[in-house]
Amino acid sequence: MKRRTLLQSISAAAFLPLSGGARESGQETTPGADTVYELRIYHVVPGKLDELLARFRDHTMKIFERHGMKNVAYWTPVDDPQKGNTLIYILQHPSRTAADANWTAFRDDPEWKSVKAKSEENGKLVEKIDSTFMSVTDFSPRLQ
Repeated sequence: MKRRTLLQSISAAAFLPLSGGARESGQETTPGADTVYELRIYHVVPGKLDELLARFRDHTMKIFERHGMKNVAYWTPVDDPQKGNTLIYILQHPSRTAADANWTAFRDDPEWKSVKAKSEENGKLVEKIDSTFMSVTDFSPRLQ
């Protein structure tokens, strides 16, 4: 599937945080002018999607949050040829600069290194990752 086709099929509202969401500190999560959203598409090794989903569900999402990355939404395609071998998700970062710092801290995190190594004992889970940073347009609807 081409990225353009994929982007056209995802509602613009999916790129925005849920209203009323709160950070661990109890503060409202309100995107600022510099906020960026990162669309990530994982092309999964055949037969490894369930393992990748478990890694995200059980570990990765929590580690993302610890390093300043807000989990917005996660999808798996329902139609072939992507069904069963693709994970699509969106993260929110305070800024593009913060995104770079967030990813550096994430990659250096000892817990992440351990989780990744353990989950890949029987081989890699992901063949390729596509990443696109985006900003919200002034006319995008907000999620209710």
